[in-house]
Amino acid sequence: MAVDPICSMDVDPQTAEFHSVHRGVDYYFCARVCREKFDADPDRYSNGGHEETIPEEHPMPPLVMPSAAATGTLELSIQGMSCASCVARVEKSLAALPGVQDAHVNFATETARIRYAPSSVGLDDFKRAVSQAGDYKAAEVQADGNVQEADALQKREYERLKIKLIVGTVLSGLIMLSMFRQYMPGLSDVPSTVINLILFALALPVYTWVGWPFHRGFLVSLRHGAADMNTLVSLGTTAAFGYSALVTFWPGLFSVQGSAVPAVYYDSAAMIITLVLLGRLLETRAKGRAGDAIKNLIGLQSPTARVLRNGRERDVVINDVIVGDEILIRPGERIPVDGIVIEGSSSVDESMLTGESMPVAKAVGSEVIGATVNSTGAFRMRAARVGKDTALAQIIRTVKEAQGSKAPIQRLADRVAAVFVPIVIAVAALTFLGWYFLGPEPALTLALLNAIAVLIIACPCAMGLATPTAIVVGTGRGASMGVLIKGAEALERAHKLSAVAFDKTGTLTLGRPKVTDVIAADHGGEHRVLALAAAAESGSEHPLGLAIADRAADLGLTVPHAQSFNAEPGRGISAETDGVRVLLGNASYMQSRGIRTAHMDERAAELADQGKTVIYLAADGTLAGIIAAADTIKQEARDVIHRLRRQGLQVFLITGDNQRAAQAVARQLGIDEVLAQVLPADKAKAIRGIQQQGHVVAMVGDGINDAPALVQADVGIAIGTGTDVAMESADITLLAGSLHGVLKAIALSKRTVRTIKQNLFWAFAYNTIGIPIAAGVLYPLGILLKPVFAAAAMAFSSVSVVGNSLRLRKSRI
Repeated sequence: MAVDPICSMDVDPQTAEFHSVHRGVDYYFCARVCREKFDADPDRYSNGGHEETIPEEHPMPPLVMPSAAATGTLELSIQGMSCASCVARVEKSLAALPGVQDAHVNFATETARIRYAPSSVGLDDFKRAVSQAGDYKAAEVQADGNVQEADALQKREYERLKIKLIVGTVLSGLIMLSMFRQYMPGLSDVPSTVINLILFALALPVYTWVGWPFHRGFLVSLRHGAADMNTLVSLGTTAAFGYSALVTFWPGLFSVQGSAVPAVYYDSAAMIITLVLLGRLLETRAKGRAGDAIKNLIGLQSPTARVLRNGRERDVVINDVIVGDEILIRPGERIPVDGIVIEGSSSVDESMLTGESMPVAKAVGSEVIGATVNSTGAFRMRAARVGKDTALAQIIRTVKEAQGSKAPIQRLADRVAAVFVPIVIAVAALTFLGWYFLGPEPALTLALLNAIAVLIIACPCAMGLATPTAIVVGTGRGASMGVLIKGAEALERAHKLSAVAFDKTGTLTLGRPKVTDVIAADHGGEHRVLALAAAAESGSEHPLGLAIADRAADLGLTVPHAQSFNAEPGRGISAETDGVRVLLGNASYMQSRGIRTAHMDERAAELADQGKTVIYLAADGTLAGIIAAADTIKQEARDVIHRLRRQGLQVFLITGDNQRAAQAVARQLGIDEVLAQVLPADKAKAIRGIQQQGHVVAMVGDGINDAPALVQADVGIAIGTGTDVAMESADITLLAGSLHGVLKAIALSKRTVRTIKQNLFWAFAYNTIGIPIAAGVLYPLGILLKPVFAAAAMAFSSVSVVGNSLRLRKSRI
């Protein structure tokens, strides 16, 4: 996104906000801003000729600021959905509104995410569309996430279902006892007509009160000309209960003269409702567990902060903390908001956000993140980001968006669900007619029971839960490991990767050069060379200057004071120290000043072949020595590259360094494919070239300078920032900064997609096998599926899908 260090050092908040919102034109906007600043003050904004320099010839298009209000995003909580058909209906109703660009409804999280034009449509229109789709209610989910309210609502729903289930279980159990009345003294002689009246009295509350949610849902769906799970359950139980009631009160309608009173099926009606309700109760509980990642993240936040105001300490609730507040952090306390340490030092456990177990040392000037835990030291910090701007709030927001998104693999289930229930009703009708006209006696009873079994066993709950539950659990698992996944599409795409491209600086390397070699023209003068170089670079913020100063300090050298400092950006500097005129720079700078370097050029070339940056130092017109510095490769980089290649992935290195330096780093890491001297503007083009070779590519970068390439890649992975810029540019953000997160992200994607495929297979297989059996295809073998067993199988299928997804929470990745 940024093409010059200016962006990370001096861009104003409006520009930064533009970066995080309008990804499509980031490079051009950033380049224009940076070029204007550079032209205005080239000395201040010179970057020393590094790879990020903006090329003068780069065309700058007219700057057009898109309106942030042109498109809005809204999240709704949807109450009343019972299966995949509900999802399809609500989604269709929302998408039909003018101004809605897309709408995704998630059954597992019971939410809808809508992208729309605020000038054309609003919240009231969305609520109306949801209610018109069926027996559903919609409410806006607040920007900061009303998770606690939703959790409380879910608990109330769970308790309500539990009470109904208890009543249904007791009454259904009593009804089932009637099947064994011939073995019970005193009941075997009771007339069937009396027993039927008792069973009617027991079944009536189950059918009406316990089963009312299904009947109400069916009536609302019928009014809207639609069908869903409620339709199937209500039709099946009504058929069984209604037929039994007619037999109870008008037995002559169905009995042949001289025969016994026909059998009743109150047990089927009551047990079907009870078992389906049990399935819904277990679903509610399991879906709550699937969303535990968000609740756990919310729970990390400290409820209060000890603030220093007007010289006095006071505890305030977290929402009352404002930017600039000074906050006291004691040993063992949780840090309340993001900020900067201004006094004291300590180490902080950041594992709950980054997944890294080692505490991180903090001193004056260090950044601390809200929700992390202070260790043994005490310090004072200044609040920098509060409320919805904290890193934790951004992580929660990103996880929620990912959990509410829809993976491409889910489209098949959605298309099937849209027509599934009407097809099932048609199959049930054909089953009834076939058994009634072609089946053996009692034809009506068999026709009725088999049609009911088809209706019950075909409820598409499992299909609706197969994908979203795995996405919810998978993204939550990623967040707990410090792998922040932006959406379901990225999570699915990552398992198809065939190539991974790495940026070098700050990604494979630490991004901080260190002095590796100091060679003096005269033997034993290395310390003098380093001291003169450190003096010339005193006060410099250039990375190479800081590396030289750090090395001199490590050796305990006395660094003289420098005067008459002058710089030529990208070439070198001159200064005077202790009466010595010092020149420090590259070979061309020395040659322009008449300094002979031939006797050390061969040694310098050897160092350059090793990927090191070589700096010449001259004192009073004579070459005194050379200093070599190199960026340090991250400790885990070799292992990660090796493991990626072992998985069959092709690894690329993309860098702005020269070919020789890039090849040196690639050799150390075992990377075969190197794209060197690639400007930031051309990194996206380089990714596109790899894609044109037929690869599915992940780009791994720092999330700032590499933004165009992160966006171009099939999967963009930002390393260790967690900032707005990184999250907007990349599909996946690795909060810890460790390259092992790349392996975790790919492994998590493979595990999640495998779980989704398992879920969909069993959901489709269940209906594909179950419906024909319920219809009676195995009757020639003497096998008929009773409606009660169909209800139990339907409930088991939904719970098994959710349970399979929940295994991701404990999987080793």
